Amino acid sequence: MNPILTALSKDGPPTSEQIDAFISENRFPLVASHGVTFVYRGEADEVFLRCWMAGLDGPQHLSRIEDTDLWAVKIEFPADSRVEYKFEVVNGDRRDLILDPLNDVQARDPFGANSVCQGYGYVRPDWSLYDPEARQGRLRRHRFHSSAFDVEREILVYLPPTFRRNRTYPLLICHDGTDYLRYADLKNVLDNLISALDIPPLIVALTQSSDRLREYAGFDQQASFIAEDLLPYMQTHFPLVDEPGARAVMGASFGGVASLHAAWSYPDLFGRLLLQSGSFAFSDFGRHRRGEVFDPVVEFVNAFREDPRPCADRVYMSCGVYESLIYENRSLVPRLQEQGMQVRFEEVRDAHNWENWRDRLRNGLSWLFPGPNWVVYD
Repeated sequence: MNPILTALSKDGPPTSEQIDAFISENRFPLVASHGVTFVYRGEADEVFLRCWMAGLDGPQHLSRIEDTDLWAVKIEFPADSRVEYKFEVVNGDRRDLILDPLNDVQARDPFGANSVCQGYGYVRPDWSLYDPEARQGRLRRHRFHSSAFDVEREILVYLPPTFRRNRTYPLLICHDGTDYLRYADLKNVLDNLISALDIPPLIVALTQSSDRLREYAGFDQQASFIAEDLLPYMQTHFPLVDEPGARAVMGASFGGVASLHAAWSYPDLFGRLLLQSGSFAFSDFGRHRRGEVFDPVVEFVNAFREDPRPCADRVYMSCGVYESLIYENRSLVPRLQEQGMQVRFEEVRDAHNWENWRDRLRNGLSWLFPGPNWVVYD
């Protein structure tokens, strides 16, 4: 007998009241150390689980629990996994992709929302949550002319809580900065890490592109914008430490490509890199299989692999093992290390999403800019 059915009733088919009680007494999905059971309630012809993770063979079919309107499937996820998903509910010719009605834990991204399965042992980092006790930094909007693009560009600038004009600060340049604020709680993270002395007070330039798949794909104008427009603007308007080791560029996915490309194109400017799930597609021979949008990425990464000159002293990289990009990220690490760059690479049980990148920020930022709480031995 199905274990869920056993939990519902030991004396024949469960009643509607017993099902209601079962739903109200449990949190869904049902998480155990040996796996996760996803449950859907409702009339349907078929129900599928769609997880946003590479390596899982297609949509997973939920089975109807006999004599009920409950559907279930058990997946063997390793401990500490975090997975985003939706249900595909089929009724006749209609197929609806929906959030899990029994799970109110959701993650948002530029395309909408997904339900979240927090696997056994996973806990959202408390330093990513708003802390009323932490002193709050400020966000300021700035506009300036970009010679690289010959247009006005807008950025947000994060100023740390203790900002003073008579002090100097490290600079962090963040690709997809608005998305990091919205979907990865970057302001909470910065406020909390600075307050906890995990990182020193930083000034952060948050830039956003309306055409990121072009501009972030190893695009020379984007590198010029970062190095010849944005950096000089920040140096003119803010008190910055004037040395490469106090300057970092960061980004995720295509933003990781843009960050590496900017540092590679201007190797003496940036001493720190933070690369999250970089879309570092390449081809050793033949044609890559990631579509035309990756053509300029492959051209750049192939060129980098041929000439991986030193472009930063310290590099933090992270990637989820449930991402199709894990192989490319693993392959990049030794290329960087061979050039004398110090690389910290972190693999985690998550996929290509903003909360994965959020959860890595403490390790990444404190590796690049260790605060007073970190003792560094050379």
